[in-house]
Amino acid sequence: MGKLTGKVAIVTGASRGIGQQIAELFAAEGARVVCAARILNEGEHRLLEGSLSRTVGLIRDHGGEAIAVTADVSHESECLALVEAARTAYGPIDILVNNAALNYYLPTETYPTNRWVRCFAINVHAPFILAKAVLTDMTARRTGAIINISSGSAIGPGRGPYDDQTVRGGVMYGASKAALERFTQGLAQEVSQYNGISVAAVSPSQVVPTPGTIHHKLVTGIDDPKGEAPILMAQAALLLASEPAAKVNGRVTYSQKILKEFGWIEDANGRGVTTSGSGYSKI
Repeated sequence: MGKLTGKVAIVTGASRGIGQQIAELFAAEGARVVCAARILNEGEHRLLEGSLSRTVGLIRDHGGEAIAVTADVSHESECLALVEAARTAYGPIDILVNNAALNYYLPTETYPTNRWVRCFAINVHAPFILAKAVLTDMTARRTGAIINISSGSAIGPGRGPYDDQTVRGGVMYGASKAALERFTQGLAQEVSQYNGISVAAVSPSQVVPTPGTIHHKLVTGIDDPKGEAPILMAQAALLLASEPAAKVNGRVTYSQKILKEFGWIEDANGRGVTTSGSGYSKI
């Protein structure tokens, strides 16, 4: 029996990268997985490979159970339709993974307002809307897990003066992920009354080579020695989804840090381990 046998999970941004890895691992551990993203078929994205059809196909090829639901989570109506589609297919929701994210690497002074608003809609508002929707199922049964995928960019540059004055265009993404971490702990405190519900956030300890991070040149390629294997983020999400709420509720953490803490891996490196994490990870 797998760690998630009998559970129903929604994973957003499941067409590629970390979301795909999480969806595949959850299915391998027995969950019925609702894979959500905007791209249904390969080739529909003009820049990046990956699709819901591919992710679901890989899961089913390995004996898992999954469905694809196309959704643009920047719209509340599509978030709510996604949750209803998941319930129709499999029943009440046990696990929500808010992985979908968007950024444009642009300086703040030239960042188009409509793009800024859309990024916040996906990175912050969608996790709120989806969490609110699935909590109906979780509070009724007093059990469930919400996992928000954050980023090391939430740490920020700290207080000036600044010797490094390079403009990298990460202000919006960092601000939205910092908001996500604050939302995580606030919601975790609210649901603690139910004992069996956990809300947590996890970031990669090192940059994960994915079609997106490779495209933006955050890593040189899939085998970049400075990168972190995508499976580590999937395992960290699995840990947060399967451990008792009392052990993980309110945690803002990093993949390798928490995997080592719980004995899932022996060696760890990167944020939260060899370098400092965000302020919320220390609370």
